[in-house]
Parts: sequence; C-alpha cells; structure tokens
Amino acid sequence: MVRMTRWLTDVRQRLAQAAESGPAATSDAVDAPTAESPPAAQPGPVPPPPATTTSPPVPDRHPVPRVVRDAAEWSWRLLIIAAAVAGVGWLAWELRLVIFPLVAALLLAAGLQPLVRRLRMAGWARGPASAVVFVGFLLVVVGSLTLVGNAVGGQFQDVVDQAEEGLQEVRDWLAGPPFSIDEAQLDRYIDRAVAIFQDDSAVTEQAATAATVAIEILVGLALALFALIFFLYDGERIWTWLVRLFPSRARARAAAAGDVAWLTLGQYIRGTVLVALFDAVTITILLFILQVPLALPLGVLVFFGAFVPLIGAFVTGTVAVLVALVTQGLLIAIVVLVGLIVVQQIESNIFQPFILGRMVSVHPLAVAVAVAIGTLAGSIIGAIIAVPIIALVNTVGSYLASTRERPPPVSSG
Repeated sequence: MVRMTRWLTDVRQRLAQAAESGPAATSDAVDAPTAESPPAAQPGPVPPPPATTTSPPVPDRHPVPRVVRDAAEWSWRLLIIAAAVAGVGWLAWELRLVIFPLVAALLLAAGLQPLVRRLRMAGWARGPASAVVFVGFLLVVVGSLTLVGNAVGGQFQDVVDQAEEGLQEVRDWLAGPPFSIDEAQLDRYIDRAVAIFQDDSAVTEQAATAATVAIEILVGLALALFALIFFLYDGERIWTWLVRLFPSRARARAAAAGDVAWLTLGQYIRGTVLVALFDAVTITILLFILQVPLALPLGVLVFFGAFVPLIGAFVTGTVAVLVALVTQGLLIAIVVLVGLIVVQQIESNIFQPFILGRMVSVHPLAVAVAVAIGTLAGSIIGAIIAVPIIALVNTVGSYLASTRERPPPVSSG
C-alpha cells in the first residue's frame, strides 16, 4: 500500500512537470521508462507490402497496323523537311546574284581569317590587319592573272600555228582507215557547223546571253569583294548579332555550333588549296618537261578546277591534253593523259585523304553525291559549294547531337 501511494505521488509530480514544460516534455516523460514501469515491447517484423497486380495490356483495336502508322508519321515529316529544303534551294537560286557572291566571300573569309588573327595577335589593330590581308589577296590574284595573260599573249601565235598543223594531221588521220572520210565530206561537216553558229538569231541570242552573264559576273564579283572586307573586319560582331536572333535558351549552343562550323570551313578551304596546289604544280612540271605550250596558264587552270572535288582537276586537265594533241602530236597527248590520271590517283588515294581527312571527315560517297547534286542544281558554283555544305552539316549535326540536352532523371518513390 505504501509503495502504491509513492508510485501515484511520483506520477502526479511527473504530470505536473510535463504540464509546465510543454507537450514535448510530456511525450518524453510518458515514453521514458521508469524503474517501476515495465519495459516496452519490441516491434515485430514488418510484413511485406502486398504485390501490385498488373493489368493486362489493352489490345490494339486500330484498323491500321502500328508499323503502317509509324511509316505514315515518318513519311509526312520527311515530306515536310524535303519541302522546306526544296523551298530554301529555290529561294537561293532565285536570289543567286546575291547568295552566291556572299557564299564565295564567306569561303574566302574562312581561308583568310587566320592571317587576320595572326596579325591581331602580333599587335595590329583590327582595321589595318583586315586591310593588309585583303589587299594582299587582291595582289596575289591580280598578279597571277597578269602572269597568265602575259604567258598566253607571248605564246598564243605559236599555239595557233601549231594547232593548224595539228588539225591538218587530224584531217589526214580521218581521211585514212578505218574512218576513210575524204576532204569533201569533212568540209561539208565543217560548213554545217559554221552555218549553225553563223545563224543571225542564234548569234544575237548568244551575244545577249553573253552580255547578261558578263554583267552578272561583274556585279557578283563586286558584291563578293565588298562582303569579304566586312567579313574580315567585322565578322565576329556580325555573328554575335545573328546569335541574338535565337531564343535565349539556345544562344549558347548556337554560338558554339557556329564556332565549330567556322573552324570546319576554314580547315576545308586550307586543305582544298593545298590539294589544288599539288595538282597544279605537278601538271605544270609535267607540261614543262614535255615542252607543251602554255604550260603555266594550263597549270593555273588546273589549280582553279581543283576546287571542284573529284572531277574538277581532271576536266580542266583535259584542256592540257587537247593542247598537247594539236601542238605536239598524239604520243605527247597520251603521255599527258597518263600523267594526269596518275596525278589524280595520287591525289585521290594519298594526298587528299591525308590532308582533308585530318581536317574534314566526309565519306567519298557523300562527296560524289554532293558534287552531282550541286552540279545539277547550280552548275559549277553548285559543285564548288556542295562539299563545304555537306561538311558543315556533318560537323554541326554531330556536335549538336553530342551536346543535346537530356531530361533530368525521374526520381523514384
């Protein structure tokens, strides 16, 4: 009885203290074991949660199979993309007098920009560095054309005389077996060809077309040089302004993709110049050894032709074969043709993969398809700019795919 009275007194005191200290102390006082209270029971094992029952999949009752619906969704999306690309191509062709000079200036700026950067790193201001590089480029181009013009003017009469002798040899060759074309038949063929070109309407139409093309070339050249000056001087600020047109969340990736594209374009231009120099120097040396007239102008022609991948240097090199045929005879022409084929094989299999393969990784099949499409769409200019476009799409697409923003992982529970 005495012990019970003490225990009740102790409980009353604890309750009074708990009421004074707050609810936290009350919970602690009630939960705390005392000497007289029995120990708390240990919790038992927690039973596992009941297994969730998965509902059976709903059968696809759509009348069209899933694979056909997927193919249809892919098809209309691809059709929209193709229509957009075709629309851009049509607009570029309609505005070719503006687009092509700007593209040419962009390609030239990509090749000349490293020189401007080196001058600026050496302490030059942006204006003088750009002006020196631009004037130096003009001097190189004008000097090359002047050298070619002087060489052509000095040897032109000799080439004409040798061409007349070569044509007479060709006529004698056609008059013999297996062709057996006599002089009268050959003269009739020549008269028909001359009559076609001497038609008044044809001559007038060709003259008007030639005048239009000449005006377009002069306007495009002036626009390209004008744009080249500003690309060299203010290219960075122009690109910064273009980046601001993108949404704010995409500006960082757009700027980085532009830097990658510009680096790729510069590497492609420098690699192409090296390949063109290889073709031009080797063909020129071969023509000098064989004493073919106009060796230097023909080498310059091969140099500019090499900017069209795969076929450019070979097509312009056939002009050297024809000159060798009419001036030096069939044997020298065959030697020039064999040398041209050997140079093209060395360039395609050794030099070009070593140079361009390290700078721009584009498969040869993609190059061939791009050149064919560019030639059909835009003639020579389309063939020149097709491969740089493919290289830019490949590089920028790979960069954007590798840096694509992934959604954050879904937190479990």
